[in-house]
Amino acid sequence: MRALLVVNPAATTTSARTRDVLIRALASEMKLEAVTTEYRGHARDLARRAAEGGETELVVALGGDGTVNEVVNGLLHDGPDPEGLPGLAVVPGGSTNVFARALGLPNDAVEATGALLDAVRERRTRTVSLGLASGTPGTEDEGVPARWFTFCAGYGFDAGVIGRVEQQRERGKRSTHALYLRQAFRQFVGEPHRRHGTIALERPGQDPVEDLVLSIICNTSPWTYLGNRPVYASPGASFETALDVLGLSRLSAPAMARYATQLLTSSPERGPHGRHAQSLHDLTDFTLHSKVPLPLQMDGDHLGLRTSVTFTGVRRALRVIV
Repeated sequence: MRALLVVNPAATTTSARTRDVLIRALASEMKLEAVTTEYRGHARDLARRAAEGGETELVVALGGDGTVNEVVNGLLHDGPDPEGLPGLAVVPGGSTNVFARALGLPNDAVEATGALLDAVRERRTRTVSLGLASGTPGTEDEGVPARWFTFCAGYGFDAGVIGRVEQQRERGKRSTHALYLRQAFRQFVGEPHRRHGTIALERPGQDPVEDLVLSIICNTSPWTYLGNRPVYASPGASFETALDVLGLSRLSAPAMARYATQLLTSSPERGPHGRHAQSLHDLTDFTLHSKVPLPLQMDGDHLGLRTSVTFTGVRRALRVIV
């Protein structure tokens, strides 16, 4: 098998020595080209060239969810083709690794490499759904390029938290769960729209869902992890269906405490619920509009402010080696 290994040298949980060991292990089983990324978007460019070249059968992403997202967007630059495009494999190297763990892979890079090699030998694959976010026609954001996401997107509050975390990381802070919790508190204190949301969710043939403070769009479950604890924002989401949405229309202090507790104690059977919570399942097409510009994140990557985003859930979009 001819494979491309895309290595993020800044991956937070793998050392240079560990990456060398993993590369040698993979090279023992396949014809491997290993390339280290050098700039933001490099993983996307490498995966796109591999997809267009026609010779690569497998692209392996060694890094966190951001690296995986870039590789996926490179592979799907010209659209989904599960049988014609190279397959994707993931070796987790980030701080959370939601996509890899949702696939059932070990969170340890060495163990995950062993599982990947077993999957290659046994030709184990699955075809997963993905989400696509794009600019909404007729709005000021219509020219924004479309972008794929693997496990989640967020519009409003949670994207603001991601933005704050990225600012702290640019100042040299390590990406830890404690950092996320601190920034979530600061985002809550500074959130001007937490009592009266500005977001409306519109979908064909249905009444709009209005006055949302935040919208979490899930392509799988769990939504994220706090250490070893899985967090289920939309327990019904899966790689076999389209997109699920959790919308909250109020984030007062009591509501925030209630929903935070529900998230921390969520399970595959039950996620956040209550009078101000809206849960929608298996949506293929919908648009989120806001009366004011709000932050958007996809797969944990802050993408700036938007007033409108159109989402598409695409079933059977990508072949993954598991």
